[in-house]
Amino acid sequence: MYKLKTILARIACAGAIAALVAGSAARCVAEETKTVPVPTLEQRVAGLEAYLTNSDPTTPLKTAKDKDGAPAIPEGLTTASVGTSGPGHNAWMMISAALVLFMTLPGLALFYGGLVRRKNVLSVLAQCLGITGLVTILWWAIGYSLVFDAGTPFLGGLTFKFLNGVGSAPNTNYSYWVSHNVFSMYQMMFAIITPALIIGAIAERMRFAAVMAFVTAWMFVVYFPLAHMVWGVDGFMNGVWNAKAGIKAIDFAGGTVVHMSSGWSALILCLILGKRKGFGKENFAPHNLVLCMVGTGMLWVGWYGFNAGSAVAADGVAANAFMTTTLATAIACATWAFAEYLVRGKASVLGFCSGAVAGLVVITPATGFVNATGAVIIGVLAGIIPFFAVFKLKAWFGYDDALDTFGVHAVGGTLGAFMTGVLAVHEVNANLATNLKDVVGHTLWIEQLKAMGLTIALAVIGTTVIAYAIKLVTALRPTPEVETVGLDLSEHGEEGYIL
Repeated sequence: MYKLKTILARIACAGAIAALVAGSAARCVAEETKTVPVPTLEQRVAGLEAYLTNSDPTTPLKTAKDKDGAPAIPEGLTTASVGTSGPGHNAWMMISAALVLFMTLPGLALFYGGLVRRKNVLSVLAQCLGITGLVTILWWAIGYSLVFDAGTPFLGGLTFKFLNGVGSAPNTNYSYWVSHNVFSMYQMMFAIITPALIIGAIAERMRFAAVMAFVTAWMFVVYFPLAHMVWGVDGFMNGVWNAKAGIKAIDFAGGTVVHMSSGWSALILCLILGKRKGFGKENFAPHNLVLCMVGTGMLWVGWYGFNAGSAVAADGVAANAFMTTTLATAIACATWAFAEYLVRGKASVLGFCSGAVAGLVVITPATGFVNATGAVIIGVLAGIIPFFAVFKLKAWFGYDDALDTFGVHAVGGTLGAFMTGVLAVHEVNANLATNLKDVVGHTLWIEQLKAMGLTIALAVIGTTVIAYAIKLVTALRPTPEVETVGLDLSEHGEEGYIL
């Protein structure tokens, strides 16, 4: 009898323990269910719809309110669309990055290479290749962080040095649907081509080592600060996204950051270097216009990644940029050739090429902000005003801008930045209403003038200081004898042509 009571007591004790364990588990499940809410079907579908509209996938989740009554995401509430790159947008940006690299290698290399004399063709190609490698190292080490990390209005921080933390999840400061690493590589291609544009003005007369030293310093003094001011999330001139921007300017794809900075720097550098040996006395005609034309075509194709890719999505803004880029470029190409025909009696292949590049340059800052009519206006102006700068302005002042970098990129970029302020419309890009609703169509052109002035000052002063500092350490130019032989043999020990 005693043993039976003992056995029953033990069974009862075990049952009680089991009940306690079960009750504790049930309470844990209940608490877990309470603290981790499940999104509704409507919220999940809305998150997927955000992908189609290139908008914030967390917006449908913001149904709760915080203590101030503002929308807040309940703790733990999420969907599969949050923090995930969208395949279509990501694919477009990877293609765009490749297209922008295609602009430099081989587009710009062949365009510039065809315009120099045959004894210097390899020097141009080497400079394009050298800059590509150099800027890539700088971008990985610190450049990307200085431009796109939040910091001050004038320069970013160091969070992303060595691309730490730059993974496949989107950086929502710049895109909800494009991987952070893809975005960083896309922007690196802009950083590569910008200093490469400068070499057009100083072609055939600057040592390779001096070019590399200049570009290294120029990226830190001019490009990184300027790119952050214009495109950084807290940038001083980022009028579209920074509500506290000191200058509420806009630059869709690089009128100030790329073309004005490189073009004005190119002018100063060519003035400091001086004219090429024999300038005005010898024949400096392009050695191969076929290469020049092929390079122009590559630039035009690649520029779709440059302009339409700057939407950072395969969306309606990108589609508009694709259209306006095409219209402005084709019209400028024809307008330049027509102006040349009126002045010289002939429309040259070089004229068509120069017009196309001028059209691409001038539409760049405006391409995602103007409509078709605005693109046509810009195309006509791009074919006339840079043409005037190349054929008249250079002759009047006598500077040796070897491949017309100043006439096309500085004059064209400045023109484009201003016309963006005049022609931008809300209907094309709804983002203009975020912080610029009362500025667009009214006083935006004044903000553009401010941005243009700051860009010119930074480029001119920065280039002057860098060039003279390098000149104190090493020679900028080769000897007259070396320049006569050509930079291909003296700098690289090779010849572009052996027949």
